[in-house]
Amino acid sequence: MRIAVNTRFLLPSKMEGFGWYTYEVVKRMVEQHPEHEFIFFFDRAYDERFIFGKNVTPVVLRPPARHPILFVLWFEFAVFRALKKYKADIFFSPDGYLSLRSKVPQIGVIHDINFEHYPKDLPFTARIYLRYFFPRFAQKASKIITVSNYSKKDISSTYSIPEDKIKVTWNGCSPLFQPLSEQAIRIIRGNYSNGKPYFLFVGALHPRKNVHRLIEAYIQYRKTENPTHELVIVGASMWKNSSKLEIPSSVKASVHFTGHLDLHELTKVVGAASVFAFVPYFEGFGIPLVEAMSCGIPILSGNLTSLPEVAGEAALYCDPFDVNDMSDKMWELATNSNLRTELSAKGLERSKLFSWEKSAKIVWEELLNLKAIKI
Repeated sequence: MRIAVNTRFLLPSKMEGFGWYTYEVVKRMVEQHPEHEFIFFFDRAYDERFIFGKNVTPVVLRPPARHPILFVLWFEFAVFRALKKYKADIFFSPDGYLSLRSKVPQIGVIHDINFEHYPKDLPFTARIYLRYFFPRFAQKASKIITVSNYSKKDISSTYSIPEDKIKVTWNGCSPLFQPLSEQAIRIIRGNYSNGKPYFLFVGALHPRKNVHRLIEAYIQYRKTENPTHELVIVGASMWKNSSKLEIPSSVKASVHFTGHLDLHELTKVVGAASVFAFVPYFEGFGIPLVEAMSCGIPILSGNLTSLPEVAGEAALYCDPFDVNDMSDKMWELATNSNLRTELSAKGLERSKLFSWEKSAKIVWEELLNLKAIKI
């Protein structure tokens, strides 16, 4: 079987959500199935570390697809031609973008459709592109893979897609996320939070991640008697025109922005947190929750969309639109060591449910099923 794969998010300098999903799932499929051929479609010069085996043919297609107009050119012309040229049997797209013109069977991974519910969170051109093309991608796909039961129901109801066309496979996380020693925690806190325990957020600084309300809640927390925790925010702005988050001078010294961190540094910062505070108002899955659980970090989570499905009983939940509720829950977790211990134990146990091996196996089964149907 000859499988073409959209690998445009395998970027050596900035691996994030789509990139890590592509890396973890596609790497396993390539290595475990050397009898099949994979054609990787990059949109710029690639790093050799992403050529996972001798059964991979890397292809650079122009133009680089990083703008809605260029998305159209890349998927509807460059990918369309490449699928023909390389005689692909199947096109697998880990970010859900497909080629509407191609007759090759396609599987898209639609992680979520937040842009349908909160369109104003996105720049105008991105919003128009996503809301025009993704309903068409969903109809075009021979099979849709998504990452939570919440997203499955949302995609099905919003786009009138039969549920049996959509397969759920939860995400995993890197095995590098593990509990740290007390000595390691002290060192990392010395580097990132003035040696103090901290609330931690990890994610792109996108409006739906709700970081501005998290900061407002933290400001309220700092007004309580003897606040002990600082706030560390890991992530870069998703859009160039994202507004900067304003921090009042009264708490500025206790709020720390790290920007993007590489995987090894991220595992340290997550493992040294006192509380993982993840309060998006819309999320298709939430890999950072699994990373925190794997490190035994107690979680404060938003109570909407997919987050309760992922964190289960390993989190204390809050209303992501209610700053007072969020602040109260931050105070509760900061002051209640028994609650932190309980959530830590539940998180370590629950983290065992999530595995990239399971994800890759399910994706591979769907590729084989589609090939069998085509034959």
